[in-house]
Amino acid sequence: MRSGLKTEHAQEEPLRLQVFLAHSGVASRRASEQIILDGRVSVNGTVITELGTKVTSKDEVFVDGKKISLEEKKRYVLLNKPAGFVCSLSDEKGRSVAADLLSEKYSERLYNVGRLDMYSKGAILFTNDGDFAAKLSHPSSQIEKEYIVETSQDVSEETAKLLEHGVRVDNVFYKCKSCKVLKARKIKIILIEGKNREIRRMLESQNIGTKSLVRVRIGCVNLDDLRPGECRDLTKEEIKGLLGERC
Repeated sequence: MRSGLKTEHAQEEPLRLQVFLAHSGVASRRASEQIILDGRVSVNGTVITELGTKVTSKDEVFVDGKKISLEEKKRYVLLNKPAGFVCSLSDEKGRSVAADLLSEKYSERLYNVGRLDMYSKGAILFTNDGDFAAKLSHPSSQIEKEYIVETSQDVSEETAKLLEHGVRVDNVFYKCKSCKVLKARKIKIILIEGKNREIRRMLESQNIGTKSLVRVRIGCVNLDDLRPGECRDLTKEEIKGLLGERC
């Protein structure tokens, strides 16, 4: 079913199905590929599992039984995520989803770029632009992410230097770009790479618990005075800065 979908509407340049999903705010391009492979997408009534399939805006595309369409307006949103929300479009365990905090302000389907674990708070980006999400998620982007962490035990300067040097936990190597002790039990950590629960695991390896973890900056985008649960559009300068241009 590769050629049949694109011949009927020759006046419009067809898109690969995963690109169509990404541009419709379903998920990033890579995540959309998996959605297709999982058999969750149908085109004109036929379930599609081939990544080479191409469609146009005149084809009827459904994901999980819901019709989707290309969104003309691209959105780039910063959310101050409160604790207790998961970074997923849906949650099989019935937990609160961070994207729901955007539904009153935005009608577009927005998905998170990167993640914060359920108990962490602070800055997280949402978009319906698959290319933007892919560029930010690629390791070559080297985007700094800054966190303020309150701990249950004192953090010494020696421990801070150790985290900068790197530690191995369960055969996984963790390393932060910088770790600055603000108070005995309060530190500022900057990461480039973002492994799952990286900060918590680094601290746990030194027998230090995490009481509070807040991401206050992503690249040139600062949380500033945005309150928990609030969101705002990124400025043009912030979008350019995240894509590697000057902020």
